[in-house]
Amino acid sequence: MTLPDNIQDMIDDFAFLEDWEDRYTHVIDLGKNMPSLDISEMTEANKVKGCVSQVWLVSEQNPDTGRIVFRGDSDAHIVKGLVAIVLTLYSDRTPQDILKIDAELILSQLGLAEHLSVQRSNGLRAMIERIKMEARAQA
Repeated sequence: MTLPDNIQDMIDDFAFLEDWEDRYTHVIDLGKNMPSLDISEMTEANKVKGCVSQVWLVSEQNPDTGRIVFRGDSDAHIVKGLVAIVLTLYSDRTPQDILKIDAELILSQLGLAEHLSVQRSNGLRAMIERIKMEARAQA
């Protein structure tokens, strides 16, 4: 499967980073560069269950294209970076395309899977499952 350009670009960026500390710093920078949600969007309905840190995801489907745009935020720097990665994987895609993306494979290519704590890995899976659930509902 050919990956969308923005995902391949992200994989290529991570490939240049030689060790976990560099990748960790890059993940935090991705979060810092991501726009924050408005406080009014940080509601219980938008909160992702299963994350130790607070994570919120908001989605809007474009009625003309069918693409779903996701936005997100977190109260923890590293987790906000993980949200940015998840949004790169899934935002602005059709529900069918979202359901085809193998996040585990991509995360292993980024060199993240083996370095995240159990809690962060579970939270990452919770975010991905929430997005796929919304995609299934919109499909």
